[in-house]
Amino acid sequence: MRNLRVRAKHQPFEVAALVMTPICGVLLLVLDVRPPSVQLSMPEPLQAGWEIALIVVGLGGLLGILWPGQLSTGLGVELAAVLVLGTITGMYAVALVAVAGQQGIVAASLIAAVPAGSFWRAAQITIDLRCMAKGHQCSTHRRVIGGVT
Repeated sequence: MRNLRVRAKHQPFEVAALVMTPICGVLLLVLDVRPPSVQLSMPEPLQAGWEIALIVVGLGGLLGILWPGQLSTGLGVELAAVLVLGTITGMYAVALVAVAGQQGIVAASLIAAVPAGSFWRAAQITIDLRCMAKGHQCSTHRRVIGGVT
């Protein structure tokens, strides 16, 4: 199963996003500032949950990637983190468009790359976990996807 472990560690965009999300969450909480789109579109409890989720997702995702134990456990933790990361960044993109309208479309389109990448990575992890459960490395899958995985 060594190839799967190497694949799990070679996701630089994911790692960069997971490193920055807890930093953003801590800054939002400590500085007590929020983007206007978040203030206008989310109630206070949801804003606090969103900020805390940024911290938890980043730390949890990095924990999953660096998990020293069983590979399937690390991939499961990483899977949960990227699913939540995709959800909370998608919430922000929707909030931005809801508040800014057409003026926010460009920024929201760029921000929407994070949920797209997160859900793509979640699909990759799900495939890896299914292959592990079947007891093989799904070499057919690797040939079909090639360098994209």
